[in-house]
Amino acid sequence: MRRSPSFLAGAASAAAVLALALPAPALAADGDGGFTIKDPRITESSGLAASHLHPGIYWTHNDSDDGPYLYAVDSRTGETVATITMKGVGAPRDVEAISLGPDGDLYVGDIGDNLGGKWSYVWIYKLPEPKVLKDQTIRATQYVVKYADGPRNAEALMVHPKTGRVYIADKNEDGGHLYEGPARLSASGTNIFRSVATIDLWVTDGAFSPNGEQLVVRGYFGGIAYTWNDGKLKRQGRLDVPLQRQGESVTYTPDGSKLMYGSEGKDSPVQPGSVPGGGSDSKSPSQGGGSASGGGSGGGMSSGAKGALALAAVLVAGFGLKRLLRKS
Repeated sequence: MRRSPSFLAGAASAAAVLALALPAPALAADGDGGFTIKDPRITESSGLAASHLHPGIYWTHNDSDDGPYLYAVDSRTGETVATITMKGVGAPRDVEAISLGPDGDLYVGDIGDNLGGKWSYVWIYKLPEPKVLKDQTIRATQYVVKYADGPRNAEALMVHPKTGRVYIADKNEDGGHLYEGPARLSASGTNIFRSVATIDLWVTDGAFSPNGEQLVVRGYFGGIAYTWNDGKLKRQGRLDVPLQRQGESVTYTPDGSKLMYGSEGKDSPVQPGSVPGGGSDSKSPSQGGGSASGGGSGGGMSSGAKGALALAAVLVAGFGLKRLLRKS
């Protein structure tokens, strides 16, 4: 999604300072230790979903101005191994999210609205995850979506892995809401999404755990984990989100043992993080703000990283003060 100059001058500059100072994450042979998206076509990776059929493959897409394309990226090499062209969906406006459902289908959220309410409706596209990874065209089903309380901007779409129900989290600087879709989407009518919970975060993406018992949402500088009990949210704590240039996406590894965080930009990194309260290498969520850890070996920060953190804190504080003064 396009960002305002004030955002780029504040939040992105702080992120850039820290990103340069902190060590790059170690890479693992299976890709779960992190990888870099090498495809020069993918400069605005805005969603991320781990394949159900192809181990080590992650699905992603650009957001605005790219077209009806999905990319299968091999996490072991960072290379694109298949490009999918969606057929039957017209011209996407602002694709922001991707998720896999229990039916084995890919759900793509064309739900961004840079002007925060310009479009009275948005779209969800659904198509089967291809069994063979090759460049191909696949027909998708298009669903019209409206919110019960009016149009809004959103970047997070999540499909529950047990019920198949679709949820959307809107994007609001002051915190937003989780919206629940109908039990089954209708291709012939309008699908009304209704607010079912508040989310205290400027959300850029979210994901359900593979067992459906946890929901995580992320923003630019942090994230929140919730337990999920029949649609009821209970906050667990903050996520240890790695610092990224423009953090836009999050998904679980297929076994649920790690979270994978993605960012926009050329040669963008996908970095691992721990899963709060579960997973083979997880740890409990921090009770403070988001961490700059990428799920690495632990250990303390270098003096350079500590200095960058202090500088970033000043930049973020200044950015926040400017916003506060502007609102007053």
